Amino acid sequence: MNRGAEDAAKEAKPIFVAAITGLTFNDAANILLGSDNAATQYLNRTTSQPLYDKFNPKIVASLNKIGANDLWKKAADVYNKIPLVTKINSDLDDYVTKEALKGLFAKIEQEEKNIRRNKGARTSELLKKVFAKQDANRK
Repeated sequence: MNRGAEDAAKEAKPIFVAAITGLTFNDAANILLGSDNAATQYLNRTTSQPLYDKFNPKIVASLNKIGANDLWKKAADVYNKIPLVTKINSDLDDYVTKEALKGLFAKIEQEEKNIRRNKGARTSELLKKVFAKQDANRK
């Protein structure tokens, strides 16, 4: 599962670049002056479906390679036949893809918070310049 997510993550960069270059002035202002995870929320909103579309086939291939899909489906089908239990989703591909994206956005949010709160994490001149405006507005 991790290998599939790692393979898919390599394809995330152009999706993020497209979202960033598609920023409107209002988007940029809302991110700059917004909450500690405003950029993450923007990226999640604008890239989730394209990322899902890129990640899912790689995760499916990875899960199929080790036979996890068949094993999970059989186990889920047996479990779902037990009376009075809450049924579980037998679609492992969808579950793993969504969890991979959750993990990706959690890492992005963590880094965003660090950049916003820690001036030392602003490693480029652009980050220093952009977040100086944020710092001035938060005083």
